[in-house]
Amino acid sequence: MESPIYKKFEIVGTSPLSLSEAILNAVQKAVQVEPGVSWFEVAEIRGRVQNGNIDQFQVTVRIGAKIQ
Repeated sequence: MESPIYKKFEIVGTSPLSLSEAILNAVQKAVQVEPGVSWFEVAEIRGRVQNGNIDQFQVTVRIGAKIQ
């Protein structure tokens, strides 16, 4: 029996509302474009400030997908 092999790639999710939503947006998009997504990790958290207020949450997410 062979051990599973994974590939890993990064994407950036964004949201005007929260970090959680930015992560969710990233993972949902990854699942749409890449078969076999099985895990994620948050690599970076940042945001954009405009006029003294948080305008956008941004997260770099590493995605792991099983290679079939």
